[in-house]
Amino acid sequence: MFKEIIETVEWGSGELKFSTGKVARQADGAVMVSMGDTSVLCTAVSEKSLKEGIDFFPLTVHYREMAFAAGKIPGGFFKREGKPSEKEVLVSRLIDRPIRPLFHSSFFNETQVICTVLSYDEKYPSDILAVIGASAALALSGVPYTAIAAASRVGYKDGEYTLNPSNTELQDSDLDLVIAGTSDSVMMVESEANVLTEKEMLDAVEFGHKAFQPIIKAIEKLVKKAGKEKWAEPEDLVSEDFISKLEKKYTKDVAKAYNLPDKQARCNALDEILSQITEENAEDEDLSPLQINKAFSEVKYRYLRGHVLETGKRIDARNVDEVRQIETEVSAFSRTHGSSIFTRGETQALVTTTLGTGQDEQIIDNLDGDTKESFMLHYTFPPYSVGSASPMRAPGRREIGHGKLAWRALRAVVPTKEAFPYAIRVVSEITESNGSSSMATVCGASLALMDAGVPLKSPVAGIAMGLIKEGKDFVVLSDINADEDHLGDMDFKVAGSEDGITALQMDIKVAGITLAIMKKALAQANKGRMHILDRMSDSIDMHRTEVSEHAPVIESFKIDKDKIREVIGPGGKVIKEICEVTGAKVDITDDGVVSVAAVGAEKLNDAVSRIKLIVEGPEIGQIFDGTVAKVLESGAFINYLPGKDGFIHISEVSDERIESIKDHLVEEQKVKVKIIAVDPKGKAKLSMRLDFDHPAPDSYSKKGDRPNRKKDSRSDKPPQKRKVQKSNEDSADSAVSKRKYFS
Repeated sequence: MFKEIIETVEWGSGELKFSTGKVARQADGAVMVSMGDTSVLCTAVSEKSLKEGIDFFPLTVHYREMAFAAGKIPGGFFKREGKPSEKEVLVSRLIDRPIRPLFHSSFFNETQVICTVLSYDEKYPSDILAVIGASAALALSGVPYTAIAAASRVGYKDGEYTLNPSNTELQDSDLDLVIAGTSDSVMMVESEANVLTEKEMLDAVEFGHKAFQPIIKAIEKLVKKAGKEKWAEPEDLVSEDFISKLEKKYTKDVAKAYNLPDKQARCNALDEILSQITEENAEDEDLSPLQINKAFSEVKYRYLRGHVLETGKRIDARNVDEVRQIETEVSAFSRTHGSSIFTRGETQALVTTTLGTGQDEQIIDNLDGDTKESFMLHYTFPPYSVGSASPMRAPGRREIGHGKLAWRALRAVVPTKEAFPYAIRVVSEITESNGSSSMATVCGASLALMDAGVPLKSPVAGIAMGLIKEGKDFVVLSDINADEDHLGDMDFKVAGSEDGITALQMDIKVAGITLAIMKKALAQANKGRMHILDRMSDSIDMHRTEVSEHAPVIESFKIDKDKIREVIGPGGKVIKEICEVTGAKVDITDDGVVSVAAVGAEKLNDAVSRIKLIVEGPEIGQIFDGTVAKVLESGAFINYLPGKDGFIHISEVSDERIESIKDHLVEEQKVKVKIIAVDPKGKAKLSMRLDFDHPAPDSYSKKGDRPNRKKDSRSDKPPQKRKVQKSNEDSADSAVSKRKYFS
């Protein structure tokens, strides 16, 4: 019989509940976290022994959204949950980032955390509960997890911060910030902002950090009641004596390697040093390759950090607040709608912008329902960008995460669909990388969007900040390279315009990052961001006034809702025909907004005029290329517009008298026709007899107003009496009505 242990805490607008001991009892740690009707099961399991040859901490985090949690059946052929969605990948990263630094530095046992959404209430988003639940499960498991973390979401509107706003509330919020940390430090920040100041962002972090302190205390109480026995603390992999020995012998060689300005040359020099150390200690049975690698990493770690703290200079001789050399270029490729190449030091992003129609929008299916996204940004990181020949694979978690960060940075300045009726896709191909390729993507994307004619509210740039901290001493680094990222204590990315911040992301590798350090980092990032924006303006400082000639031209207008059915036609027949004939794309919303897109104004105008003719009805004097739909004895029905047929009397087929219309017209024949009359019901009467370079007389449909008819060369008989013609025409009109050729 299970024994369920429950801990609750009042938090914001609801009660947060932890339950353990009832579900998933064979996991090392398992907890059900609930708030409102949202419930997330979080489990943690670690292997009891270390796998041989592992030289990193193999932690994997999986966040899963089950469709049944929202009372839905999954779409697709298999009708079951498949590979992780973009949201699931992003939340998995959100969970991983604050908990990874909290494991003991020598703990390398394979560990897996799984968070499964079992019930979903859109008032209480599940991602925050998943971060909290993952930390609680690890704390319960007994593994060497050194501190308890929690998280909260912060919104901001009209000068007021809100705790854990719902998805609906976030739509009107100027800020969506997720913060995670321990009782005394911030471990992770992920945010999207509508151009807020550094102070507003810092106050939001402080607000969120204070807000989750009761959650940490609740988890501590739960662990006291139900926590498993603590695992033995792992021993250090490498002795301090061996590290000191390597320091004395190889620090000068390491210093020489780090003085090399070229990244590949620097990496090769460091690899040679490691090979030499490995060869010298090959016969020592007490030292494994893992221990040698770990010891050499510690030597590099201590040199880089000590060098910066002692000299105030970095390994590439830059000052701590200095940004690497920047080069920018736009319109790099002639056929793209917009393109740029942004180079900063040895990091380079090739970015393109493609403009599409509503049919190109991305459909997103999640627990909140189906939505459409008209602005997409995709980041790719091919192996050649770091001189590697590793296999090409589908976008991984890192690529999805970096792309989403850049998307958040730009969304605040991208125009609404109403202001700029295009679907926009930005692709960033990282062609060279030595630190902060995600921020290079932000800069390159801003340039490519302006080059494509997208009316951004303002250009946006991004910069990555680093940190070296030893005790109370610390140095904040601007525009960090790969080594400073790997061996430093913080990766703090800030993006925004001249007016404020649009995105902020922070990952901490050590505990103890305070708000004072964040304040300094934000101020230094502002200086760097202004410098980068200034360099970007050398290529383009505002959006182009026209889109590329290769981009679709879009025109939007509104029609009466009652006319939507006529434009679409039965089974979509009419709208499909318009698209096929004109080469344009047509989208119609439920409220009657029609968007027509085509590459070239001629195709666009053709499609627009056809739609407006359907909606507004035909006018006398208009000329069309029609298709013969049906031939009768007295005339024929001509399809002159999709879904619109008009009648042409036998007398209007030719300037000369004809005996049989079937000698002149056959079904599917292409003919040029002109509208000569429109009856009160909107039915069009057509003619092929006219000189199309001149308009028809206003009274053309009246008896006696037609041009003189030539005598039929085949007969001296006079023309048939008008009464007979009129009778046949009336008969045709009757047929039109019965067959419903006219709408």
